[in-house]
Amino acid sequence: MSQEANPAPRSLAEALRARDDASLAALLRSRPDLITPVPTDLTQLATRAGTRASVLRALERLDRFALQTAEALAVAPDPASRAALLGLMAGDARDETVAAALPRALATLREQALVWGDDERLRLVRTARELLAPSPGHPSPTGLGPTVHEATSGMSPGRIQEIVTTAGLASTHDSVSAVTALTALFTHRKKMAKLLSGAPEGSLEVLSRLVWGPPYGQVTPEPAAHLRWLLDRGLLLPTAPGTVVLPREVALHLRAGRAHREPEPLPPAVEPAATHRPQGVDAAAAGQAYTALATVEELLKDWDEGGPAVLRAGGLSVRDLKRTAVALDAPEPVAAFWVELAYAAGLLASDGEADERYAATPFYDEWRERPPAERWALLAGAWLTATRAPGLVGGRDAKDRTLSALGPGLDRSAAPEVRHRVLTLLAGLPAGAAPAPESILTRLHWERPLRGTAGTPRPGRDTPAEDLRTRLARWTLTEAELLGVTGRGALSTQGRALLGAPGPGASGGPGPGGPGEGGELTGAAGAAGAADSTGAVGGAGAVGAGGLPGAGGLRGGGGLPGAGGPAGASGMPGSGEPGGPGDKLPVHHHRASAAPATAPTAPASLVPLSPAEQAVATATAARLLAPLLPEPLDHVLLQADLTAVAPGPLERPLAEMLGVLADVESKGGATVYRFTPGSVRRALDAGRTAADLHDFLARHSRTPIPQPLAYLIDDVARKHGHLRIGAASAYVRCDDDALLTEILADKRAIALRLRRLAPTVLAAQSDPAALLEGLRAMGFAPAAESAEGDVLITRAHAHRTPPRTAPEPVPDGPPPPDGTLLSAAIRAIRAGDLAATAPRKPTGTDPAAGELPRTSAAETLATVQAAVLTGDSLWIGYVNAEGAASQRVIAPIRVEGGFVTAYDHTADEVRTYPLHRITGVAELAEE
Repeated sequence: MSQEANPAPRSLAEALRARDDASLAALLRSRPDLITPVPTDLTQLATRAGTRASVLRALERLDRFALQTAEALAVAPDPASRAALLGLMAGDARDETVAAALPRALATLREQALVWGDDERLRLVRTARELLAPSPGHPSPTGLGPTVHEATSGMSPGRIQEIVTTAGLASTHDSVSAVTALTALFTHRKKMAKLLSGAPEGSLEVLSRLVWGPPYGQVTPEPAAHLRWLLDRGLLLPTAPGTVVLPREVALHLRAGRAHREPEPLPPAVEPAATHRPQGVDAAAAGQAYTALATVEELLKDWDEGGPAVLRAGGLSVRDLKRTAVALDAPEPVAAFWVELAYAAGLLASDGEADERYAATPFYDEWRERPPAERWALLAGAWLTATRAPGLVGGRDAKDRTLSALGPGLDRSAAPEVRHRVLTLLAGLPAGAAPAPESILTRLHWERPLRGTAGTPRPGRDTPAEDLRTRLARWTLTEAELLGVTGRGALSTQGRALLGAPGPGASGGPGPGGPGEGGELTGAAGAAGAADSTGAVGGAGAVGAGGLPGAGGLRGGGGLPGAGGPAGASGMPGSGEPGGPGDKLPVHHHRASAAPATAPTAPASLVPLSPAEQAVATATAARLLAPLLPEPLDHVLLQADLTAVAPGPLERPLAEMLGVLADVESKGGATVYRFTPGSVRRALDAGRTAADLHDFLARHSRTPIPQPLAYLIDDVARKHGHLRIGAASAYVRCDDDALLTEILADKRAIALRLRRLAPTVLAAQSDPAALLEGLRAMGFAPAAESAEGDVLITRAHAHRTPPRTAPEPVPDGPPPPDGTLLSAAIRAIRAGDLAATAPRKPTGTDPAAGELPRTSAAETLATVQAAVLTGDSLWIGYVNAEGAASQRVIAPIRVEGGFVTAYDHTADEVRTYPLHRITGVAELAEE
């Protein structure tokens, strides 16, 4: 069949067969579930594209206007012309904005194989029509009811003739022609206007209440006169006893032809609520980034000797989360965020012991040794791609069980997509601009109107105000501020770099594009007028692109057709032919045609960076953040009130030693440490002497050591270790028997149950640890000793889990295929389709469609040997060693030793097949 004829496709499989490789690549990239596993041919691909699960997933990815277009097609005749679709979308007034955006929406539906056919015969796939078409139990978002033909299907012929006559039409001989005449009346604008001009005022009021839906109403057995007028003329039709419906044709006339009350062809603009200096935004974000690092370190330091126990069902108990929130001086939701962030970054995990507890991983020690900017970049990268949603902590799952931090049930596959999209919308604003959160939420709802409700989309049902996608977006804005990705509500320079996005001044302006393209980062051309007013604008103080990845950052359409050339061009078969013997692949397999100008570009944020690109973006973000972070200090300021002030972040050795010697009293821009007898004793227990402490403070203080602090250290050191405690169960040993007598006489020692064994030794019926704590509570400074009588030095024992990897994100369905997989899959699909549809010479025993050919061993050998001599290709049935049967088109090269070596079009390579595994062969007919 010649390519010039280009007949209209009769099925979705034929429409897919007419596509070039670039268009097929775009389909498989936008609907990756179609390629898992790879279909054997285009017929199977079309069948899979029409399954309910796949169609639901595709509908969920549509933006508001593309979904409205699909809904209009669901209420249009099947098939519908493009002109009829335009009438339903733009109305009789032909809204120019809607008309201009319709080609893009239609191209999106065609690209995703939801619509097929030429402009005169547009068909919505059957499953999508069933999901979106109106029915009594499944109202359409358009608010339209059934057609006259559908509503009168159960009506008696006599009643239909009465309605036709009352409406002013001539009676007919059968019900079919009567319904056709009534439909023609309702779709004729002038005749309908004349009919309605004589309607009572009450009748017009009833129609106005039903016109935008729902189209159903209740009537009594004896309806009022104004209702009887409508029923007699078919303007209301009965569907059940006491129920009437407004026919679709009547509603469309009253709506001036529009299927939707408010078509939304353009994405809502993301409006800035405030504008700050970019330098101030970066400084605020950097300060918060350092706070985030300090908080994570404080969390894991608190769990250094073994954190809280793991619940039997997994996760952190409510009590332990409250205790962690108190330790971090943060609300419980914020504490849950830090715990989940450390878990996502691979810094903490369960230790796997019998008494399972949470603890830091070995990677935490490696992470602490890295520069601060790199540590932050690792946390931010883990947050950006994690599927766990800390905001769900404290909520309930489907079985009404409480969702706990670090527990199961927190994964939401939409979380990474929403985070990417929210940050990309922020990146589309001018530098320093902080948007109103509601404008972000409105934009997200336009881009994915069906993704708010989990599970099956239910057109016509009101979407909850705070659905999952909305909550994820709100949490993203909060978490980005906590983490330092944003500052004062605006995206920081390091936040842009983390996305792989160029700065606001890096491009020549916003790139108008498809849904969500207003102010996008790609600059790819799309439908005219589809960009909003929030495009990236360079200006004074705008962050440039210096140092940012220049490879395009977030990948634009991911190979979808657009102004940049055919989709999936890289890695796809080009103009060069495979060159194998007997090549009979169709011409379109080698054609690289340009994509239609109206084809949309996919929202850039919905195509995450590859791991290699994300690593480059993360390193760039770290490099941009590093100069903004404060340098660690090597000194503190000692004060006479037994406090030390750290005017900034301290070097790690200084901070660690000071954390042992003093207690943190307050945090902020400056940290205040308080020296107490207990904190000094803690340092002495760690093996320090009074001289060591005096020397440490003298070296690291910019002020002289105050006399009260010096006296405190000397006084505690003089008493420290005077009492010795060991294990008997436990005993107290002291050279001063008067001191032991004092302890025995103290009423607070009754609980320790002490008795004197010797003038300088007391025995206790409690363990050494309890005895130590009891005597310290009484104001003494005992020291533990070993069995040999040496003082035990107590240092914190860092408990670590076995090596653990960070949790893997839970993907939202199959991952998008890369270029290599797409290229191989399309070759396999084309070859399988060629094998299934290639014309074969007629034989006496032709197999049924889809069945393997059957020939005897002698016939198989003779046919293959003949093909070697003639260079012809053959259609064979083959069963591999696992018993899997397949059809292949091969060009035999040689036959020897019971094997045939041939060029296999499926694998696009030369392969060898055992003859005994070939079930049969057939010659291909000459084209």
